Amino acid sequence: MSKEKNPRRVAENEAMAKTRLLRTSPQKLNLVAAMIRGKKVEKALSDLTFSKRRIAADVKKTLQSAIANAENNHNLDVDELIVAEAWVGKGLVMKRGRPRARGRFGRIHKPFAEITIKVRQVEEAV
Repeated sequence: MSKEKNPRRVAENEAMAKTRLLRTSPQKLNLVAAMIRGKKVEKALSDLTFSKRRIAADVKKTLQSAIANAENNHNLDVDELIVAEAWVGKGLVMKRGRPRARGRFGRIHKPFAEITIKVRQVEEAV
């Protein structure tokens, strides 16, 4: 009389991590996510370490979390992981404002975004 078990969201050779409420616009975050898609995790980590973009440090934390999930929860080999998918979503938008000339009000939007990174183990062809 119990409910059926939910299917896994990732395959047996995959792991994922998600970070929400990142204080940047989704457009800027997607530029960093595109930089690491399809790369091996060591190369992606080094690219994020030496990136000049401020949000790259938070993306690096998310990638490290996905790697740790793969190693500890799914028993995958870290040396054979690639960044299979990295996608960005919109979050909330704080609306702020600033008084302008002649009694007007300038709207300031402060957007938030979220990123999901999925890593996959692939066997290297020798």
